[in-house]
Amino acid sequence: MGEFSAWHWIIVAIVVFALFGYKKLPDATRAVGRSLRIFKSEVKGLHDDEPSKPATPVRVPPPVIENTAVQPTAAQPTAAPPVISTPTAGAPAPQPTNPPASTTPPSGA
Repeated sequence: MGEFSAWHWIIVAIVVFALFGYKKLPDATRAVGRSLRIFKSEVKGLHDDEPSKPATPVRVPPPVIENTAVQPTAAQPTAAPPVISTPTAGAPAPQPTNPPASTTPPSGA
């Protein structure tokens, strides 16, 4: 019962003919034929666009990172790097200097 026999197809054809009539069926089949031709030519065009042999992978060298530090030129004088001194063993640590205290009393009093 799951398969269609010849009688089933004949009944389907009679129903389609009765629904659409004898004038619309030739136009419908012509439109379907044109659509299939267009579809076939587009599919063929897709196959023509593809290369005939597969493309080999291209090896790209890794990017070269250049030194981005600013190099001194003749127009820019170079400054000496700051000197950081570390206390030696047994030497006293230097004491920070405080600015001299003001001898004048604060104003407003």
